[in-house]
Amino acid sequence: MQNSATTLNLASIISHHARLAPEKEAIVWENVRLTFGALDKLSNRVANALVEMGIGHGDKVALNCTNLPYFPVVYYGIMKAGAVVVPLCVLFKAGEIEYHLRDSDANAVFVFEGSEELPMLLSTKAAFDRVETCEHLVVMTADRMGQSPLPEHKTLTQITFDKSEDFEIYPTRPDDTCAILYTSGTTGQPKGAELTHLNLMSNVTSTWLTHMPMLDFTDFQQKTCLITLPLFHTTGQTVQMNTNLFGGNRVVLLPRFDPKQTLDTMISEKVNFWVGVPTMYWALLNYIDETGCDVSRVAENMKVCTSGGAPMPVEVMQRFEEAFGVRVFEGYGLSETSPLATFNHFERPSKPGTVGTPIFGVEVKCVDDKDTEVKRGIRGEVVIRGNNIMKGYYKRPEATAEAFRNGWFHTGDIGIMDDEGYLSIVDRKKDMILRGGYNVYPRQLEEVIITHPSVSLCAVIGVPDDRLGEEVKAFVVLKQGQELTREEFIAWCKSQIASNKYPRHVEFRDALPIGNTGKIFKRALKEEVK
Repeated sequence: MQNSATTLNLASIISHHARLAPEKEAIVWENVRLTFGALDKLSNRVANALVEMGIGHGDKVALNCTNLPYFPVVYYGIMKAGAVVVPLCVLFKAGEIEYHLRDSDANAVFVFEGSEELPMLLSTKAAFDRVETCEHLVVMTADRMGQSPLPEHKTLTQITFDKSEDFEIYPTRPDDTCAILYTSGTTGQPKGAELTHLNLMSNVTSTWLTHMPMLDFTDFQQKTCLITLPLFHTTGQTVQMNTNLFGGNRVVLLPRFDPKQTLDTMISEKVNFWVGVPTMYWALLNYIDETGCDVSRVAENMKVCTSGGAPMPVEVMQRFEEAFGVRVFEGYGLSETSPLATFNHFERPSKPGTVGTPIFGVEVKCVDDKDTEVKRGIRGEVVIRGNNIMKGYYKRPEATAEAFRNGWFHTGDIGIMDDEGYLSIVDRKKDMILRGGYNVYPRQLEEVIITHPSVSLCAVIGVPDDRLGEEVKAFVVLKQGQELTREEFIAWCKSQIASNKYPRHVEFRDALPIGNTGKIFKRALKEEVK
């Protein structure tokens, strides 16, 4: 029997506010408005259905859903049952979903039915049919969204969701895994970062402490957060959804970022808090320039705008701050850090080009190859420690040990800490491409591209792009006697790789540069495209 004094379950943030103010709005999407009381009851019904399926403490449940009320309902329902949430990128193809279901040991998968443009159900069903250990496929349908955002269970065993609205949250321990978020290195397949209930709760509270001074609470009115980043991503989940629901705020969901719809929603829902990646800021400014629309009504309510995922160009930041009359704050983190680790705090002036200073409860420093801290102003690998750091990589003890050398998590990012403790991210130790705020890992793409029947050798790198920061380019050597056009190659990649990752540029070559160790000399390719 677990000692109740040692229990902690992230889903308790919902039940807490359901007791305090059950009629207060929690989730808004179009005409669907869920109060904290309704969110609590619906997630309880999901938890009861999971228990009936035989899913409980420690079991893994995948969730493939866009920014719809289904996501928080199922997300917290899984946690209430003591199970582990495995969010999936909604752009994944069948092969990618299959890998994640297998690697995470998922017992069940919840999927939104999607659309012709986003055939999530087709891809997930194809993957589900190939993974024998995943026993339950649960489909969330659009026609039920306007009434009761509960899924339908579609497996051989019919289990309905007309369950009790009462549920006693499973008493998970602080170090129990709460979610597995997949990230990737430069070699091998994606790795699952195991985040505990303590990891996520500590990052939620620290993020709340970081943002709270910027929100005006003197009027005692509930604040509103708009989420345009995907909820399957760590920033959408923790910095926005979990943190704002923890604070009793209302969360407005947009399934897809669109400049006009974003601005219209900011006005109609009187949004106070928004997080975007630099490309979203860039798109909003371009829309304003093209249409001449008045954003003064947005500025009336907006209190906090933050940016992450990629460095914000100083010019874009200055233009946005002038247009909207709001200060833009930059931060830094990774899936493995739950995610927020540093932030340009309200109490201190921001330094454009930096990602601020460590948040409450987090330590950050830059080290050399011997893990010795470097002097201020000198480049070094960014290492982090705190309660926000993941338990480890799921089923990968060697990768976990390598990441946690000498008691610090090694990010693989190269940074500079200035004399005032502000961190700048200046390079990446990992061979990663940052495309529009999304991490794209070349090795993962190369392993897919090499399976093309006409391809002999390939290398993938990031090339500069004015809009996205970086774009994906493939250098390809064809097999002898084979022919392949640019259009044919890109179309094939698009059918095999998620739409945020497939190469938009390709260059066919007779050979690729090879270094002294026999590896493709990517640095030479990068020098060519600078």
